[in-house]
Amino acid sequence: MTTDDLVVTRWATRFMGRLFSCSIGKGGLSSDKREGDGATPAGVLRIAGMLYRPDRLEAPTTWARPIGPADLWSDDPTAADYNQLVRAPYAPSHEALRRADPLYDLILLTDWNYPVSVPGLGSAIFIHRWRKPRHPTEGCVAFSPGDLLWIAQRVNLGTRVVVRP
Repeated sequence: MTTDDLVVTRWATRFMGRLFSCSIGKGGLSSDKREGDGATPAGVLRIAGMLYRPDRLEAPTTWARPIGPADLWSDDPTAADYNQLVRAPYAPSHEALRRADPLYDLILLTDWNYPVSVPGLGSAIFIHRWRKPRHPTEGCVAFSPGDLLWIAQRVNLGTRVVVRP
């Protein structure tokens, strides 16, 4: 591991010499991640993209992609485009990326079961804003708004996210 890795544990993340409080999945950290278990997968993930709400903040990096009003994320393991960015209208189960709350104003995409997805291994593991300190997620890793922005401005595509059980 290097200081350029995001090293995630149950309560904190180390990155670039700093320590950040974080939230993980309500199912804890798992070496056997499955769809719907609420767990954050242990292992080495990589940053695979960044999405942001252009009506709420400026692009944190030149490679960040704006979230549009019709952008959704497919979380239906039976759908052909499971665990992919899709657009409304979309009939299979999905999550709206453009939310009324600020949870997804800034999203770092990881390569967990993405871009090639295997049904049953779990849909997207995002890095996003937390609801409140240490409030569990559905499996994602979450930070305070300020910490998330600081991290987003410094990661690159391919930055390692090392989730330690």
